[in-house]
Amino acid sequence: MLVANERQDRLLVVAEVISGLGHDVIAPQIEVTEVGPVTSREQPDVAFVGLGESSQHALELIEQIVHEAACPVVALLHEPDPEFVIEAAKRGIFAYITDGDPQEWQSSIEIVLRRFAEFRDLEGAFKRRTLTERAKGILMERHAIDEERAFQMIRDHARGTKGKLVDTAQSIVDGTLTT
Repeated sequence: MLVANERQDRLLVVAEVISGLGHDVIAPQIEVTEVGPVTSREQPDVAFVGLGESSQHALELIEQIVHEAACPVVALLHEPDPEFVIEAAKRGIFAYITDGDPQEWQSSIEIVLRRFAEFRDLEGAFKRRTLTERAKGILMERHAIDEERAFQMIRDHARGTKGKLVDTAQSIVDGTLTT
């Protein structure tokens, strides 16, 4: 788990709570603006980010961090702030945590990890679908065939080589397979 907080007094408290729940805390002294690049390098499961007051500055940072981060981002709030949470959710946070019972934090962590895994699965499915659509388009143009026939060609080649449909589609898009 990665912990970043604009308020240094809160940084150590948050790191201690997360450690107390049995999670390893990496880079607990990181600056909030460095969260995105550090998540790419360190690959934490979750980034906990405390941004101080609910302000436009904090929301802009959340948007930047979520865009750059390679993991789900959880906003740390000192107290509930429904308006801030709504705006932060629009910018991509997976959850928020306020001061309180550490077991509630653990429950939030478990939910975030599950939802992020689902997000990654959907993202992968979408990328595979897009790749297959591109390959079909190439075959349709190359052979003057309809979409159904193009898909059959991809599927037949994958079956014939005992390969995956997505790998065959990738080869067509890359130009390494000409059918």
